[in-house]
Amino acid sequence: MSGNHFAAWMEAIQQRTEIALGAILPEASIAPQRLHEAMRYAVLGGGKRVRPLLVHAAGQLAGAAPARLDRLACAVELIHAYSLVHDDLPCMDDDVLRRGKPTVHVEYDEATALLVGDALQALAFQAIAEDRVSDNAAVQLEMVTLLARASGSRGMAGGQAIDLGAVGKQLTREELEFMHIHKTGALIRASVLLGAQAGAPLAPEALARLDRYGKLVGLLFQVVDDILDAQADTATLGKTAGKDAEHNKPTYVTLLGLSEARTLADVLLADARDAIASFGPAAARLDELASFIVHRRF
Repeated sequence: MSGNHFAAWMEAIQQRTEIALGAILPEASIAPQRLHEAMRYAVLGGGKRVRPLLVHAAGQLAGAAPARLDRLACAVELIHAYSLVHDDLPCMDDDVLRRGKPTVHVEYDEATALLVGDALQALAFQAIAEDRVSDNAAVQLEMVTLLARASGSRGMAGGQAIDLGAVGKQLTREELEFMHIHKTGALIRASVLLGAQAGAPLAPEALARLDRYGKLVGLLFQVVDDILDAQADTATLGKTAGKDAEHNKPTYVTLLGLSEARTLADVLLADARDAIASFGPAAARLDELASFIVHRRF
């Protein structure tokens, strides 16, 4: 498929995700107004929506209904947004800029930012639980479990804990990979599997291939993120550039060097594309998304 077709598809998914998020988030006019205003500030009007794109791409492969994928896309994006709000707090990464605008605790205050994250996490599980996103109730329950596992101490939150403990330390490549499989990769893997499980049942081998793709793309996303953090400026990134180096955080660039990090990205991309090659044209969007993640510039 041409790059123009992919760009149009990507924009369409980003727009429908924005609409779905706007509908699921409480209106700012509803009490408590300040909290609801801050929740909408944190979520709407920014971000590449990579996780919703992965939900929809995997869901299309499985023939899932777009409305179901919208719910799942909202769930993973709400978890992602909550994690960014909490990561930016002074007790964590202490950042003042996110998606080109002041972080939530700067725009509002720290207590509000804490509550925004809490409320967004709860809303994510409400999104996935209160509507039918699978014809099989047992599968839907497993989807809730999958999102919880990807978000908790064995997933994203655990990865952040490892990240905080690694500041100023020299990690091996295996330790760095373990950290990012949890911190960044867990929710990306979950996005792929959630989309796939919303459609027609797939064979275990097919789900295993999609899970491998998700794992590889999760690592790929982080490697490219590290490269961009080392190379791009703050205006381009929409968040503080060079923050990892300033905080003496281990990254793929500090561990491998820029050239070898780029080589690793190329290898991960090839492996991710290979993992889904047997699906043929049905996996075209997943294939294109992997390439987009490598070549993104923002």
